[in-house]
Order: sequence, then structure tokens, then C-alpha cells
Amino acid sequence: MSAAALREMSAAELHKRLEEARQELFNLRLQRASGKLLNPARVVLLRRTVAQLLTVLGERERPGGAASAGGRT
Repeated sequence: MSAAALREMSAAELHKRLEEARQELFNLRLQRASGKLLNPARVVLLRRTVAQLLTVLGERERPGGAASAGGRT
């Protein structure tokens, strides 16, 4: 899912997706530990998704949003 699409979602939707992604990531880690993981690329995709969700949620919490982050050196 693109970052633009994530930014259009409500905070409640973002938190729900974050919880679901973390739960699935946990399950995949258990599968990997037991040697039953069928799609290792899914772990990478979920980690990226969690990072995107946390980024969008963090942008909303910061004063000024994402626009103020562009001026850093």
C-alpha cells in the first residue's frame, strides 16, 4: 500500500492495520523458527508495512506534520 493511501486513512484504521500487521509478523516469526515458513519475502513486506504505518502515525503526532521535516539539514 502506498504512503499516500495510508495518509488518507483515519487514525483508527491505521492503528487497526498496525495491530494486524504486527500480529501476522509475530506468526511468521514463529513459523520461521519452527522451519515451516513458506514465503520469507512476506516477513520483509510486513516489516516495511509496519514502518510505513508508524511513520504516518508519527507524522500526525508531530506538530506541523510532514511539511516541517523537509527543512532539516
